[in-house]
Amino acid sequence: MAQVRPDALEAALSKKVPVIAWVYGDEPLLIQEAADALRAAARRAGAEERQVFEVDRFFKADRFVAEAGSLSLFGAARLLELRFGGKPGKEIGEMIASTAESADASLRLLVLSGKLDRTTTESAWFGRIERAGLIVPVYPVERRELPRWIAGRLGRQKQRADSATLELIAERVEGNLLAAHQEVSKLGLLFPEGEIPAAQARAAVLSVARYDAFDLVDAVLLGDRERTLRSLEGLHAEGEAPPLLIWAISDAVRTLLRLHAARASGLALAQALRAARIFGARERAFEAAARRISIADCEQALRSAALTDRIFKGVGDGDAWLALERLVMRLAGVPLPGDN
Repeated sequence: MAQVRPDALEAALSKKVPVIAWVYGDEPLLIQEAADALRAAARRAGAEERQVFEVDRFFKADRFVAEAGSLSLFGAARLLELRFGGKPGKEIGEMIASTAESADASLRLLVLSGKLDRTTTESAWFGRIERAGLIVPVYPVERRELPRWIAGRLGRQKQRADSATLELIAERVEGNLLAAHQEVSKLGLLFPEGEIPAAQARAAVLSVARYDAFDLVDAVLLGDRERTLRSLEGLHAEGEAPPLLIWAISDAVRTLLRLHAARASGLALAQALRAARIFGARERAFEAAARRISIADCEQALRSAALTDRIFKGVGDGDAWLALERLVMRLAGVPLPGDN
């Protein structure tokens, strides 16, 4: 069959229930919803029995193969579910592929795992699985897509909200998609169908945003000043380790320097991004930063990062968090007192 996005899964399942489906990614809510949709489709196809296998160090491949090849005691179709706790290896992957290729009409397979690297998704055995069934890659909802995601979830409840309210909800639930889902569900209980009153919605939605170092880096590179400050304040409040933040910012700046160097050597932007090992969702952020942050700015930022690190370690003078705030806000494009 093919790959399918989680939001297109229901439509794909209405046409055909695959012999095997593999859902992978690092967004628990969306993985759970995709798995629920696949389980429901398997039940509609007659799979009345379901057996779960945890793929860990106690996993017995021969037991799984034997179970897949056996007949149900009651003659019913069955769903075998494999849950990976770590990275799937070649041997187990080939076993799953062979099982899917030889499965009879009474068997359905569902595989759940964390994010897969390119080596895995481009392997021969994974290609066999993709040809035999459905692959459902689950990616985190990016911050810029979050208001639209929230609007879509409200639409399922036959509700809607204005753009300012959607943006406010997104700010309050950023980085915590499960909480976002819960807040949207709460609005469904509090308000009738139709337009949600803006003031009441603002009062009802809690601030449950969660941030990590890479949220901060993304905001800095995009020049999103408000989000940069909000991310840093959230990380400070959550007790994030400052050395990790300094490392993440410094690593992004060094990557940006590599991008500048690649462009200076005459490479086109797309080639320069590949040369600097910038792929996927990161491309947009680094493209924006390259237009705004010069080589001189990068070099100054690295010196400031080193000084900030010394302050955090107690071998430099000053307020460490204030120094970090000045560093990220300057990179985000905020002119500060004392800047030329």
